[in-house]
Amino acid sequence: MALALGGCSASQQQSTASSDVAKVDGSFTNPIFPNGADPWLEYFDGNYYLTTTTWSSQLVMRKSPTLAGLKDAPPVYLWSETDPKSCCNFWAFEFHRLKRPEGYRWFLMFTSGKQENYDGQHLSVLESAGDDPMGPYSYKGSPMPGTWNIDGTYLEHGGKLYLLWSEWVGDEQRNFIAEMKNPWTITGPKVVLTRPTQPWAQSGRKVNEGPEVLKHDGRTFVIYSASFCDTPDYKLAQIELTGDNPLDPKAWTHAAQPVFERGNGVFGPGHNGFFKSPDGKENWLVYHGNSKESEGCGLTRSLRAQPFGWHQDGSPDFGQPASEQTLIAAPSGENGPLTVVPQGATWQLSQNGKLLEGQKAWVLDPTLAGQYRLADSQGRFLTGQSCGAALQPWQNLACQQWQLGAGKDGLISLSQQGQSLGQWQALPLGAVALVSAQSGKVMSLAKGQLVQRAYDQGQDQRWQVKAADSGYVQLSPEGSQQCLAVKDQSLAAGAAVVMAACGGPQSQWSMDLKGDGAVQFINRHSQQSLDLASCALADGAAINQAPATDGRCQHFFVRRP
Repeated sequence: MALALGGCSASQQQSTASSDVAKVDGSFTNPIFPNGADPWLEYFDGNYYLTTTTWSSQLVMRKSPTLAGLKDAPPVYLWSETDPKSCCNFWAFEFHRLKRPEGYRWFLMFTSGKQENYDGQHLSVLESAGDDPMGPYSYKGSPMPGTWNIDGTYLEHGGKLYLLWSEWVGDEQRNFIAEMKNPWTITGPKVVLTRPTQPWAQSGRKVNEGPEVLKHDGRTFVIYSASFCDTPDYKLAQIELTGDNPLDPKAWTHAAQPVFERGNGVFGPGHNGFFKSPDGKENWLVYHGNSKESEGCGLTRSLRAQPFGWHQDGSPDFGQPASEQTLIAAPSGENGPLTVVPQGATWQLSQNGKLLEGQKAWVLDPTLAGQYRLADSQGRFLTGQSCGAALQPWQNLACQQWQLGAGKDGLISLSQQGQSLGQWQALPLGAVALVSAQSGKVMSLAKGQLVQRAYDQGQDQRWQVKAADSGYVQLSPEGSQQCLAVKDQSLAAGAAVVMAACGGPQSQWSMDLKGDGAVQFINRHSQQSLDLASCALADGAAINQAPATDGRCQHFFVRRP
């Protein structure tokens, strides 16, 4: 049976039905958004995930069910660093899904260094707790912490894992390759993969960087950036593995000419990545470029994407950069129908003891403009009455997107286009990690008091959310009989939040869901919010109570640990 929205008359339903059923077109023009240098993009389990260079000490990811939607997707802070040796100038994030003994994990590799200059830039690697690109992440190590190295990526070949990266040798910036014993440690020799010996790779400076792997029909290509990024002639070049051993320079065949360079009013197109359309039928190129010949390596580099094909000889055909006036159709299959369970924590929604649509678990997946889609365990999505059945595959319809907000007494409201479906109790299921929206660090305990700490799989970082009175909840470390509470029932701003007996309103919290998927915890007794003191990034920073301001330092993401 389709859902009947409370207060929605037949005439209202009829008037909105056509707009509800209309699918989002999804076409776009480049650039998708400005200041999008060094992009990495993956489509996974119903969402596009995107990272770009931030120049800061924080790692940012964006997520959207549509490619064009990345333009307005809110930035989510996944990681931050305060170590002066690697705190700053974050560049060129990439995240790769690799199979490990414990299952698939995402390995997020990025370049960072010291604040004062770029002399200390080097690679670092993070590992996700599970199969969600949004983390939480823990730090694993640096493959080469003592030397200057940037733009790392992975190659899987013949059952082995290899690291590809770029570093300077004399007046040349070269691409290198080495075998890895795990995703953060190299073993064996470092071998030069490419050198900027061609005249077209020497504009501004002699540079090869940003190697990226492209596999197709059993063939392995590496597409890399050539020439100095501060020039309009930054471009893409190609090599192919035509032998058996990736560590043998003779096993690689070099293309004689660049494979993608400036044109159609786009300058310096480079530092690329690749992704597949949702139906797997199309290959897409993502890259950055400039709109003016005078622009270079700074904040002007904007995010761009376009599909590509293949030459008759089986090599990739990237064509030319799409002009900023060219309308590009959405990737094929984006509007479904898609039966897919998005990554994320699962929630139970109940009303007067009855489960929403009889389903035990929902993924509350934020889309755009503060809306959510609700997916059940079978990959079906909650759908409004104007679209027929209550549970349908994802088809990118307005009637499949919902507003979730704060209700009364800790409950949440569920509505669609202004029509209410009432108020519901929302409970995350199983153990969860509570991740600061400011720092990417995880809510933890230090001598019974609440602090943040980088995720390290500690039991004090795994929280159970239990129902209390009405829609309020209690927060307990997994296996603990105590709950988070405001110390001494204080009403003062800055009062500590500690472990205490699970009794009374000082240990009860409401969960206010935000449009980007974050939650704000408001104490029932003090009416103040959990708050990251001084919006700090460092481990050990206190999480106290403070007057609710609805800022990022009072928001936390509920993730699967």
